[in-house]
Amino acid sequence: MTNEQLIGISPHRVGGYERVTGSLRYLADLPFEDVLHVKLVTIPVGRGRIVSIDTSAAEAVPGVELVMTAEDLPQPVPRYGPQYQDRPVLAVGETKFHGEPVAAVAADSKDAAEEGARLVHVEYEELPGVYSVSQALAPDAPLVREPELRPEDDPHRHSNLLSERVFEWGDVDGADADIVIDERYSFPMITHFAIEPHAFAAAPVDDGIAIWSTIQHPYLLQKLMAQLLGMPLSKVRVFAPDPGGGFGGKQNIKLEPLVALMALETGRPVRLVLTLDESFQANRRTSAEFRVRSGFTLDGRLVFQDIHSDYLLGAYADIADRVVSKSQYTAAGPYKVPHCRITARSILSNTTPAMAFRGFGTPQVNWAVESNIDAAARALGIDRAEIRLRNLATRGEEVVPNDTPADGLWHQTVEKAMELVGWGEPLPEGHGRGLAVGIKSSATTGLSYSTVRLLGDGSVLVYAGTSDMGQGARTIFAQIAANEMGVPMDMVTVIMGDTAVVPYDQQTSASRSTVFMGNAIMRACRDIQDQVRAMAATAEGVPRDQVAVEEGVVSLPNRDLSIVEVVTTGLGKLGGELIGNGMFRKEVEPGHPLGGSPAFYEFNCTAVELSVDEETGHITIHKHIIVGDTGRSLHPKQVGGQDEGAAIMGLGHTLMEHMIYDEHGVIRNLGAIDYRIPTSMDLPLHMESAAIENEDGPGPYGSKGVSEGGLLAVQSAVGSAVADATGVVIRDLPLTPEHVWRSLRDARANDQPDD
Repeated sequence: MTNEQLIGISPHRVGGYERVTGSLRYLADLPFEDVLHVKLVTIPVGRGRIVSIDTSAAEAVPGVELVMTAEDLPQPVPRYGPQYQDRPVLAVGETKFHGEPVAAVAADSKDAAEEGARLVHVEYEELPGVYSVSQALAPDAPLVREPELRPEDDPHRHSNLLSERVFEWGDVDGADADIVIDERYSFPMITHFAIEPHAFAAAPVDDGIAIWSTIQHPYLLQKLMAQLLGMPLSKVRVFAPDPGGGFGGKQNIKLEPLVALMALETGRPVRLVLTLDESFQANRRTSAEFRVRSGFTLDGRLVFQDIHSDYLLGAYADIADRVVSKSQYTAAGPYKVPHCRITARSILSNTTPAMAFRGFGTPQVNWAVESNIDAAARALGIDRAEIRLRNLATRGEEVVPNDTPADGLWHQTVEKAMELVGWGEPLPEGHGRGLAVGIKSSATTGLSYSTVRLLGDGSVLVYAGTSDMGQGARTIFAQIAANEMGVPMDMVTVIMGDTAVVPYDQQTSASRSTVFMGNAIMRACRDIQDQVRAMAATAEGVPRDQVAVEEGVVSLPNRDLSIVEVVTTGLGKLGGELIGNGMFRKEVEPGHPLGGSPAFYEFNCTAVELSVDEETGHITIHKHIIVGDTGRSLHPKQVGGQDEGAAIMGLGHTLMEHMIYDEHGVIRNLGAIDYRIPTSMDLPLHMESAAIENEDGPGPYGSKGVSEGGLLAVQSAVGSAVADATGVVIRDLPLTPEHVWRSLRDARANDQPDD
């Protein structure tokens, strides 16, 4: 007998109906009995010394149960962070960024909490702050992070430079090139803008605590909270309901310590739901400035690259220093570069802390490096696609020496994008085309466990610690289990989001879910298949080596049966179940700059055709093509949806998104009115995604991770097309109509070529 193939098709998304109908319950929707509502108290400056806090008026508001300040916390005030223990639960002595809480009010109602927060009187003195790279690195710049929070041997102890790394090979200074392109570029601060705001809740439970959070890494939260509260892991239970979008901004611990301490203080459940404005103050993408020097031969071969990157992290390190190191390690892109030097600096500032963001620092440096390659193509008179194909690494060639080599036929991706966009075909007047490629390292280490239960009626339970934040992990996991067990998908239930129920998963990030957890689930299913093989051999009285089990089918010497038939008979009248456990582990590699080599690469080619209204600077994208190297697309519609969603997100930071700070360090465009993201009016007139599938990935059935690739090169392709359409090169994002208009005006006034 045969099993219906469930891989490579696009079944209905698990949980999709609930999401689109609004019936899915997010953290803010969950019922809590006797819950206290929390409101934060902040001051309207980026950096300010806290002179005094008067809570008496707030405490007199009916319904207010607790007003907490730093003085009410354990002393010294606990600090936390995924990389550095540098962020206090509440501001101590001074605020470091606009929106950092100095107090919090818990009350029986939201109205009482908001009134109480308004009545907390904070006397403060505004202090000089640093809000840009140049300000942060000035010799007399005020320090964002106190020297006492740094190790004594830290060479940057008395500066705002958190770290500086150099990745290099070959001899850049001694390399001999025919032409050198030397340019500067910048990428703005942008916010994640997940539709579901950040939310947190906590409740005392016996001698421990339960925490609810819109978080991507529930087990990391459990670990950090256990350390902060001095509890064993078994006493900290984390519930992580499916978040309404994450994009990296919900990876790590934020205000969970505050709500946990308030819950322990009051003995009642406590919940904090941020407004959209407050969510803007909770996280952002790192902004960055670059200088890129690239040397080429006359036929367009790369000789060397010298890349200098300054990433502005914000007031606390969070995970952003890792963003810098990981993205810059492959900053030279998917190219064969004989000589390379990458200098990457992480810089602190009095701005919103930067965090992981889809692409993990790669879109920023991609903008600089791909734009630099475009400049070389123009200077050498070589087609922009051709110069990339000449330098692209082929499968098995190293992009970073002694590390994971190119793991795909990447030229196929470029050629497919060229075909779909009509590269080389005549263009309408005023139109331009652009093309760019992007590469991102996947997870370098990781550990995922899964348990699968095959029940007596043939239905299946899959336990996974992954968060489904919109990437469709539940669907992929159900497909794998259904395919391996030979049952319809509607007989599979995927259970997530509770550290007391599901086994450990290190984290949900780096497009790892399909590869890491997918492999763990497949191995758990094959653990069950081994048990079925033994069960069938015993029942039929044949040696085990004469029984084969694969994708739901048990092949006996004389006939085929389904796994469900064998198990139902084998369990007998007493019933029961078979339980399988699986693990996927990628170990730490001592001495590796990133702790380990990439499990795979996400490779993408983006190509666009657009026109520019030179009277207004408005850009219209007529074609937007996204082609990714997926290994194998387990669910083609989800792959396409992830690529297209990523591409639209990329259009945001390309065309409009940027956070605006004034001289006081205050964000002037908080919220949906003043901060622009793409709407239906901004979408390309035609968008198309495609996948290159060679089944050469490390994931189930030859898959690789996707979801970030479609974002990596959007800005570079659009910038290239704008230059092609207008003859004017713009090196600073975003390409807003005003910015484009001014650039065109200035270029016309100078009346000379840009390059």
